[in-house]
Amino acid sequence: MQLHKFLIATISFGAIIFKTSAQTNTKITVRADQIGAAIQPAMWGVFFEDINMGADGGLYAELIKNRSFEFFKPMMGWKILGKPLTEGDFLIMNRQKMDTANPRFLHVTLHNNTKGSIGLNNEGFRGMGIKNNNGYDFSVNYRQASPSIKMHVELVNEKGENIGGTTITSTSSDEWKKVTASFTATATVQKASLNIWFEGDGAIDLDMISLFPKDTWKGRPGGMRADMIQLLADMKPGFIRFPGGCIVEGVDLSNRYQWKKTIGPVDQRQLIINRWNFEFAHRPTPDYFQTFGLGFFEYFQLAEDIGAEPLPILNAGMACQFNSAELIPLSQLDPYVQDALDLIEFANGDATTAWGKIRAGMGHPAPFNLKMLGVGNENWGPQYIERLKIFTKAIKAKYPNIKLVNSSGTDPNGARFDYLNSALRSMNADIIDEHYYRKPEWFLQNASRYDNYDRNSSKIFAGEYAAHSDKSQQATTKNNLEAAIAEAAFMTGLERNADVVMMASYAPLFANAEAWQWSPDLIWVDNLTIYGTPDYYVQKLYSLNKGTNVVPATMDGKAIAGQDSLYVSAVIDKNTSDVIIKLVNAGGIAINKTITITSIKKLAASAALNLLKSGSVTDVNSFATPEAVSPVTSSVPLKGKELNVVLPAHSFSVYRIAITK
Repeated sequence: MQLHKFLIATISFGAIIFKTSAQTNTKITVRADQIGAAIQPAMWGVFFEDINMGADGGLYAELIKNRSFEFFKPMMGWKILGKPLTEGDFLIMNRQKMDTANPRFLHVTLHNNTKGSIGLNNEGFRGMGIKNNNGYDFSVNYRQASPSIKMHVELVNEKGENIGGTTITSTSSDEWKKVTASFTATATVQKASLNIWFEGDGAIDLDMISLFPKDTWKGRPGGMRADMIQLLADMKPGFIRFPGGCIVEGVDLSNRYQWKKTIGPVDQRQLIINRWNFEFAHRPTPDYFQTFGLGFFEYFQLAEDIGAEPLPILNAGMACQFNSAELIPLSQLDPYVQDALDLIEFANGDATTAWGKIRAGMGHPAPFNLKMLGVGNENWGPQYIERLKIFTKAIKAKYPNIKLVNSSGTDPNGARFDYLNSALRSMNADIIDEHYYRKPEWFLQNASRYDNYDRNSSKIFAGEYAAHSDKSQQATTKNNLEAAIAEAAFMTGLERNADVVMMASYAPLFANAEAWQWSPDLIWVDNLTIYGTPDYYVQKLYSLNKGTNVVPATMDGKAIAGQDSLYVSAVIDKNTSDVIIKLVNAGGIAINKTITITSIKKLAASAALNLLKSGSVTDVNSFATPEAVSPVTSSVPLKGKELNVVLPAHSFSVYRIAITK
């Protein structure tokens, strides 16, 4: 994603009473006996970027902010409790070259302190969401030359009342040790915090102070927030693109995403500032850093968990061209290319290879079966093309079967796009990544965008798209019904042209309600709850009703892309023997239509309908009403091979009809 850019009361289908259009009821014909282009199994996927506190403070379930004191302000997120007896009782120390990944630690000196006299408080990421009766795992790395010191660990609510905790007694050691303890919370709190009270005499060094809930995804210690991943798993996405997005490029090259620094032991993953920390003047987030607890191993693991293809994106030797536009000279590009080759080995190499051995050592001996790799995010110009050629030559020489995703820049048209589109096609690029953040009207007007693309040239990845009600980057840019319906209409064109469009994903994916930088977003979270937007349900309906092959859906012999405000696509699912018809009414009045389905076989007596609609195009979902705009399921009878439908104003309908023998 780049720097330019910038719900539904459910009513029973049978109870709809709308003024219908005065237009002629021209029939829609779906030719289920004319099997067309194959739809890629990975057609509908998700795009993840650590924006809007999507990773730290979001998907990564760590509750302690600045756990290793590596933020630019080392005590950010921390507060000293009580009053130290002498100056210097709390000191930030730096190991410098002894530990370049995690140099800082906290040195605490005690003077026969009793419990409650002196301690630390961590505020978490906009507080800590704590659940009653849930278990929590606390850990800390410490070093202590003095006799035993006790650390009284307690979760407290907004009033400072204890809601669970434990006590840890350290032992003397000149070497760093890790100690863990678990406890159960006694209340549900939206914005809790953690206190550590010290008892004893002497000095102790502390680092990697951590707190995780036990109910992580698949119960993995130090893992991911389960409800966020479950919402993804429910979509059954075909792929996950990671880790972005602009964070791939970085503000400058020192700030770029370096995958090798995101694997291995968590305490050896080097923190960097998140480029969204300071990008937008209206949404500064000074506590936004990347700890990489969610790193490339975890991304691959997540993709495997939910049955999605991994699609990593790597830096092409170019920083963000909207920021520094810093380039690595071509003569110094080899390490960047080697990173790409090593990543493929990390994902696919067996345990005898250098990087496959590292993956196996992290607990995954089997390969991840990587098939696709992106080179560059939203880079542009001849500088990108000349670097891309070097990457492509090296990768294809060693791994000819890896499909490469290449950037077409920041916009879907204009001189920048035209240059890249031409240059990439002349290179016989595997996949061209097109992005579009536009008003809803653009999506309606461009539903036929790919109808005339070359069927025998490079394939398209609709890598980032979202309908924006305005371009202000303010909270007024909402995920409302209007945006979702416009996207659904556009997606009929993507599906109809599945021989050109290989993959598609909405962006961005997640947003923290109190720490977002970019709006709109597909899924919103706070410390305890989560909801999908109307756009989420559009993406989910497409993904769950993907089918295997396109079949023609026409009106007056033409593809339906705006006639009578209708947008239609149809597919057949050979695996389930179903015909699936997607219809979008983007207009303000209901429409009656008759659908004739041609098939050499019989059809079931009724169709299953998923209907997304609402009372107003400005309707949204929220934490209070998370499913206000969500699909309603019903059954609609067929008359032989005809289906009479009422398409409500501003609605998205998905009909699924079984083919019987």
